[in-house]
Amino acid sequence: MKKNQMEFGFLKVSLVATMVLYGLAQGQERTIKGTVTTNQKPIAGVVVSQEGNNSVTTTNSSGQYQYKITGNNAILIFKHPDYSETRVEVGEQSTLNIHLQKEKQIDEVVLNAGYYQVKERESTGSIAKVTSKDIENQPVNNVLSAVQGRMPGVNIVQNSGTPGGGFEIQIRGRNSLRRAGNNPLYIVDGVPMISESPSNLSGTILPSSSINPLNTINPNEIESIEILKDADATAIYGSRGSNGVVLITTKKALAGKLSVHFNQSYDISGPASKMKMMNTEQYLSMRKQAFVNSGISTYPANAYDINGTWDQSRYTDWQEEILGHKAERSNTQFTVGGGTERTKFMVNLSNSEESTVYGNDFKYRNFNLSNTVSHQSSDKRFEMSIYNLFGKQKNKQMNSDVARSAHWLAPNAPALYTSEGVLNWDNNTFTNPLADYNATYINENLQFINNVKGRYTVLSGLNIQLNAGLNHQQFEEWSLVPHTIYNPSYGLNASSSQSYQNMQRRFSFILEPQVEYERTLGSHKLEMIAGASYQSNETKSSYLEGYGFDNNAFIQNIAVAQTKVIGDNLKTEYKYVAFYGRFNYNYQNKYIFNLTGRRDGSSRFGPKNKFANFGAVGMAWIFSKENFLQKLSWLSFGKLRASYGSSGSDNIGDYQYLNNFSTSSYFYNGTVGLTSSRLFNPNFSWEKTIKLEAAIELGFLQDKINFTGAFYRNTSSDQLVGYQLSTVTGFSSVTANLPATVENKGWEFQLATRPLSGTLKWNSDFNISFPTNKLLSFEGIEGSSYANTYNIGHSIYAIKLYHLEGINPQTGLYQFTDYNSDGKINSPNDNKIIEDIGVKYFGGWYNKFQYNNWELAFLIQFVKQKNRNYNYLMPIPGGMNNQPIEVLNVWSADHPTGTYMPYLATNNAAQVLFQNSDAAVSDASFVRLKNLQFSYKIPIRSEVFKTIQIYFQGQNLLTYTKYFGIDPEFNIAGFLPPLRTYSLGLSIKF
Repeated sequence: MKKNQMEFGFLKVSLVATMVLYGLAQGQERTIKGTVTTNQKPIAGVVVSQEGNNSVTTTNSSGQYQYKITGNNAILIFKHPDYSETRVEVGEQSTLNIHLQKEKQIDEVVLNAGYYQVKERESTGSIAKVTSKDIENQPVNNVLSAVQGRMPGVNIVQNSGTPGGGFEIQIRGRNSLRRAGNNPLYIVDGVPMISESPSNLSGTILPSSSINPLNTINPNEIESIEILKDADATAIYGSRGSNGVVLITTKKALAGKLSVHFNQSYDISGPASKMKMMNTEQYLSMRKQAFVNSGISTYPANAYDINGTWDQSRYTDWQEEILGHKAERSNTQFTVGGGTERTKFMVNLSNSEESTVYGNDFKYRNFNLSNTVSHQSSDKRFEMSIYNLFGKQKNKQMNSDVARSAHWLAPNAPALYTSEGVLNWDNNTFTNPLADYNATYINENLQFINNVKGRYTVLSGLNIQLNAGLNHQQFEEWSLVPHTIYNPSYGLNASSSQSYQNMQRRFSFILEPQVEYERTLGSHKLEMIAGASYQSNETKSSYLEGYGFDNNAFIQNIAVAQTKVIGDNLKTEYKYVAFYGRFNYNYQNKYIFNLTGRRDGSSRFGPKNKFANFGAVGMAWIFSKENFLQKLSWLSFGKLRASYGSSGSDNIGDYQYLNNFSTSSYFYNGTVGLTSSRLFNPNFSWEKTIKLEAAIELGFLQDKINFTGAFYRNTSSDQLVGYQLSTVTGFSSVTANLPATVENKGWEFQLATRPLSGTLKWNSDFNISFPTNKLLSFEGIEGSSYANTYNIGHSIYAIKLYHLEGINPQTGLYQFTDYNSDGKINSPNDNKIIEDIGVKYFGGWYNKFQYNNWELAFLIQFVKQKNRNYNYLMPIPGGMNNQPIEVLNVWSADHPTGTYMPYLATNNAAQVLFQNSDAAVSDASFVRLKNLQFSYKIPIRSEVFKTIQIYFQGQNLLTYTKYFGIDPEFNIAGFLPPLRTYSLGLSIKF
C-alpha cells in the first residue's frame, strides 16, 4: 500500500509541477493577418508566434490567421511538424501570406545519439531510426512489433502470440554465449530500463519467462525509436553498449492553442497459420497399422481411440476448437496539450484490453498515464523539461500453453464439454486439455518513470545540463494450480491445490551532469562534451509457496495454506559510475572526426577489475562537397564513413564474483544451516566487444534516391560463462571469463526512394542485411562441458545432429550414420552433422502512397534461415497423437521412398534419435505481409475539428513459406506463434 501511495505521490508532484510551469506563460499591439499555404493549398494547425513574445495563435482550416505583434522590427515564426520552420520580418505590412516548404531537406533530419544529437548527414556512426509516422496506430502492444523488418542490422523476433510476452532483439548478431548476455540497453527519455522483467513463474506460458520492458509504453506515445549499432554510436555508453542501444523518445508538447487528440481502435486476432493434420479416417488407419507393425493383435484397454470406446466416426478440428477463438483488443488514447513558445505541456491517457485465442476470461490490460512539460526562459538561456509515466499492466493467462494439444489430440477424441456445459472426462478415458484453463498465471506490473532535464547557457557556445531520472517498478506474479485441473474421479479437493507467489520491487535512479562546448572559427567547427553518470539500483524480492487450502477461494492467501514454504527475502544493490567525453571536429562541413570515450565502474565485478575503459573513433568524408564533383548534377550527396572502437557488457547479475551462500533445507540442533552456492572469483571482469565499420552513403537526383551500404565486424571476447570444475571442489562450475571469441560480421544495405512527389506521392524503402556469426576460438573446449554445444569455426547458433541415412529395410527403423563404427548410435560420438539454424539474410520492403486525403502503406518482411521443424516436436507416428498429413508418406517395401519409418504403437529409441537428427532441421525462410495500413482523412471545414481520420490496419496478414511446422517465426517450439490481426480505428484532433 505504501508503494502505491508513493507512486501516486510522485504523480501528484509531477502534475503540480506541470501546472506551476505552465502558469509562467505571459502576453500583446498591431494586428497582422494572412494565409499559410503549400502548393496553393491552405495548411491548418500552423503555430504562429512572434520572436521574444509568448503569445501564439494557429491557422484555421482555411489556413488563415490573425496575430497581434508588439514593438518594432517584429519577426513572425511559422511552425508545423510536417513543414520547415519559417521566419519572416513583418516590417510595415499588415497582411502577410506565407508559403511553407512541404518536404524537409535531409540536412534537417536529426538523430538522437543519446548524450548528444547529430544531423544525419554529419553522423560518423551507424544509427537506425523509425519515427512516429511509421509506428502509430499499428495494432500492437509493443513498439518492437511495429519496427520489425524496418531497420537494417536489427533482427527482432516475437516470442509468442500470448499477449504481454517478450521479444528477442539482436543488433548485428549475438555477441555472448549467454542468452541474457545479448540483451541491448533500453533507454526511455534518458532513463535506463531493465532488459527483461523479473519473472520466475511464467515459463510455461511465456517462452523463456520473457517479458519485454517496452510493454509498459503505448507505441502511440513514441515519437521515435533509434538504435545505435556501431562503435562510434555505442562506445559512449561503455560497458552497456556492446549489444547495441535502443533509445525511445516520447512525444513532446507543441506550442499553440489547447489541442485535444482522441484515438480509438478495435482489433480482432487469430492464428496466422494452421497445419494440415490427419482426419479421423487417416488417423485410425495409422493407428491400426501401428498395432499390426508392433505385433499387437488385441487393442489395449487404454487405446480408447481405436478399441471402440470413442466414436470412430467423430471428427473434430482441434486447431479450430482450441485455438479458433478470436482474440479481441480495444485501445483508447486521449491526449491534451498546448502552451506558448516558452511553456508547453501535454498529458496523455491510454488504456487497452486484450483477450486471447483460448477464450475464457484471459485478459491482458495495460493502463498508462503520462505528462510532459517544458519551459524556456525569456532570454532562451535556460531550458527545463519534466516527463512522467505511470503504467500498470495486469496479465491473466492460463498457466500453460495448450497449443501442442491442438495438434496432438486424436481427431475422434470426445467433446470438450458435456451437454451440461461442464468439462468432459468421458468416463475417465480422456485427459481434457481445457482443464488447464482452471490453472492461471497472473502478473501485475506497476511502473513509474520520471525524467528531469535542465540546460543552461553560461556563455555563447558553453552549456551545462543535467539529466536525472528514476524508475520505480513493483512486479508481482502468481501461479495458481487448483485441484480442479485434475479429473474429478481422483477425489481431490482444495487440500491438493497449490499456489506460488513471486514479488520484486526495484528502485533505480540516475544522475548525469554534462558540459557542452561548441565553437566555430571560419571553416573549423568544434564540439566537445564531458560528463559523468551515476546509477543506483536497489532490488527487493520474495518468494512464497502454499500447498493445501480449505477452499480455493483462499488460494491467493498463502498465509492460510496447510503447508507454507517461505523462500529467501533478498535485497540486492547495483552501483554504476562512469565518466565520458566526446570530441568532434568538422572542417568545411566535409571532413568530420569524432572521438568518444568512457571509463566505467561497476559493482558487479571483482576488486581487481571494477573499472574498464572504452572508446571509439569515427571519421566521415562528405565527398559530394568537393569542387571536382560539383558539376555532377545527378549526385546530390556522397559520404564515406568509418569507425573503430570498443564497448563492453556487465549484464551478468549481481554478486556473481563473491562467495554466495543459500539457506539449507536441513537443520542442525534446530538451527538452519547455510550452503555455499558460488565460489569467489576476484578476476571476474568485463565482456568486451571490438567493433569495426565502414560505410558509404549516396544521394541521387536531389535526394530522390538514397543508398547506404555498410560492412561491420564485431569480435567479442572474455565470455562470462560457467567454467567447469572437478566435482571434488563441491561445485560443478564457477562463473569466469572464458577465453572464447565470437565474431559477428556482415553487410547491410538500404535503398530509400521517392519515385513520385506530386499529387500522388510514393515513398519506398528497402533494406537487407547479411549477418554471419562464428566462434573463432575457445581454448580448452574439447575437454569442457561445452564440447557438445559449440564448434570452433561455426556459428554459435549451430547444433550437432545425427545423420539420417533412411529406413533400414531389415528392421523397419530409422538408420543413422555410425561414425565411430561401434555399432551404437550415441552422443558425442555420432552426432557429427553441424547445422547452422541462424539467419542467412533478412530485411523488409516498405511502401507508402499518398493521394490527397488517402494513404496506403504496406511492409513486406522477409527472412532466409534454417530452423528446427515439426519433426523435432513430433511424437512417434502410430502413437495416440494426431500427426500432420506429411506422416502419410510412410516407408514400406512397396513404398521405399517414404520419409517416416513404419508406424509403431509404442515408443522406440529410434524416434528420439530422429528428433535430434538432420531430418528435424530444414528451411524456415518466409516472406510475410507484415503490415498493411489504409487511411482516409475526412475533409472538414470546422473551427472545432482539425482532422478526422479513419484507418484500417492489418498485421501478419499473409505468409509465404515452405516451412514444415506451425510458423517459421519463433524462438522456442511448442508455443502459440504470433497472430494475424485486423484493426479498425478512428482518430480525431480538436
